[in-house]
Amino acid sequence: MKLHEYQSKSIFAKYGIPIPKGRVATTATEARQIAEELGGRVVVKSQVLVGGRGKAGGIRLAKSPKEAEELATQILGMEIKGLPVRKVLIDEAANIEQEIYLGITNDRAARRPVIMASAAGGVEIEEVARTSPEKIIKVHIDPLLGLRDFQSRDIAAGIDLPRDNWKEFARISLGLWRAYSENDATLAEINPLVITKDKHLVAVDGKMLIDDNALFRHADLAEMRDLDEEAGAETEARKYGLSFIKLDGQIGCMVNGAGLAMTTMDIVKLFNGEPANFLDIGGGANADKVAAALRIILSDNNVKVILINIFGGITRCDEVAKGILVALEEVKPKIPMVVRLVGTNSEEGIQLLAKAKMITANTLADAAQKSVLAAQGS
Repeated sequence: MKLHEYQSKSIFAKYGIPIPKGRVATTATEARQIAEELGGRVVVKSQVLVGGRGKAGGIRLAKSPKEAEELATQILGMEIKGLPVRKVLIDEAANIEQEIYLGITNDRAARRPVIMASAAGGVEIEEVARTSPEKIIKVHIDPLLGLRDFQSRDIAAGIDLPRDNWKEFARISLGLWRAYSENDATLAEINPLVITKDKHLVAVDGKMLIDDNALFRHADLAEMRDLDEEAGAETEARKYGLSFIKLDGQIGCMVNGAGLAMTTMDIVKLFNGEPANFLDIGGGANADKVAAALRIILSDNNVKVILINIFGGITRCDEVAKGILVALEEVKPKIPMVVRLVGTNSEEGIQLLAKAKMITANTLADAAQKSVLAAQGS
């Protein structure tokens, strides 16, 4: 789950990380009022869950409350990468001398968190990694010990941070680690962490990603989810307990089990097809859940064919077949469907689908080939 900048920075502040004074506005009038409270010189920042806001004109410096109102009017009418801007963060402007990147994420290869820092702050860290990887300092964190003081000092030295700021940097690094670990984040990032003209460190931007699987432990964070920023299909899938990710292909995939779903997508690609989604209905899926999954797939106008690949273990194939028939009555799709049912009650499931005139397959390779051909109109 992605958090907005203002939400991420509010969490950072709870862990002692200094952030600028500021508040969120949903109208230009509110923006002017906040700017007046902050002394007039402010930064107007669009709040959308995508990168590249600055390049798109979604972050602007205002030198007066009137200018803040004018800029807020412009930004609140924008779309950035297809997402409408519905609110802006009005932050007190910082007198910046230097920009630093600081972030913590998971290193799957090392099987532990990694803290990263770079003196090349203010730009996307992926771009720094691509063009100047030597500028990124990485230190792995033992999750049982946490971030140690000597590690913070090593990072500070590695990015040539002025020695007068080391103590403050260590406090901020520790605060970021606590924000990351205690909130079950997969990313906690400050970009940029700035050194101001008066030689203090301030987190002028912030970003956090929270592990969806841990939200049951964090009701307060779950309430921060911005449904307006998510695809409607993903919101619907979550309501039914489905794992769904939209992709750019033409073959809609409905599978039970994450491993089988990825294998299905790989086989589709092997036969020169492109999956339109990852969708795992999970074990023990009932008819309602299957019907919901089909409705979600069919909501994508790019889908030319649906490939259903079910291995019946916990999931009963006859229940899946019932769900398919329920969905057909509701949605009445005009595209072909390829079905492979194997396992528990597969014969009963196939019999239920026999009258629906679906394309059946005995193997995954056969199903993938037939799906690709159907997507091509053959």
